[in-house]
Amino acid sequence: MGPKCIQPAGKAAIAAAFAVICLLCQPLQADDLSAAAVLSSGGRVSVIRDSTEWALFDGSTVQVGELIVTGEDGFAHLQVADGSSFTVYPNSQVIFRKNPGSLKDLLDLFLGRIKVHIQKLGGGPNDQRIFTPTAVISVRGTIFDVSVDEDETTVVAVDEGLVGVSHRLLPSSDEVDVPAGQSLIIYRNAPLAKAGVDKSRAVAVADEVARTLAYIWNRIGRRAGSSPGGGAGGGLPGDTPAGGPPLPGDTPAPAPPPAPEN
Repeated sequence: MGPKCIQPAGKAAIAAAFAVICLLCQPLQADDLSAAAVLSSGGRVSVIRDSTEWALFDGSTVQVGELIVTGEDGFAHLQVADGSSFTVYPNSQVIFRKNPGSLKDLLDLFLGRIKVHIQKLGGGPNDQRIFTPTAVISVRGTIFDVSVDEDETTVVAVDEGLVGVSHRLLPSSDEVDVPAGQSLIIYRNAPLAKAGVDKSRAVAVADEVARTLAYIWNRIGRRAGSSPGGGAGGGLPGDTPAGGPPLPGDTPAPAPPPAPEN
């Protein structure tokens, strides 16, 4: 089965929700061109640094070559010095600037989902590349989602602008342009080719993105002091409470008071 161009429904609502999430984030900037600053985070999210897993919090920085890992309830929204930003959704693994020799190679997504917003530079193109096990995504200035499943199938969904997608494992395949409002599915062993619209798949992709954004919205709202019942949606199906062993950098909870003596 070859890759298909699809047109996800509800793109305007999804883009609007993402824009509001960005507005809720603190306007932090990365310290230098090679780092990414964590603007907002929640749940279990960490970075692998010097072979050790460290917890990430708002205001933390991620350096070149470091692996970001999110748990079932984890997410992080990060920004680089040129104003471009990306959100790492739950159950994801992504390396920030795996190629230290090129600032144009932004992310390598191995599993899960990310949303990327590439800012234009002075109104002109800002060439960046995103890698997955099966795809190379070239962008100039746009907003788009990338997801990778356990079979290394990649889905690229574009909200604004235009991206070019080439097959990473089959370099003889021609690059395919994916415009706003469309998606492209890249299979491991199938060459890139444009196909008809798959409306059922489009609805499924849009629904999954919308539920994930609603989940992140709720986490940000709760942390800001809003009612746990407010906002749209709740946890994602299959979510479990945050847990697991503490990571370096975690702040331990205070010990409970002693029980009263009888």
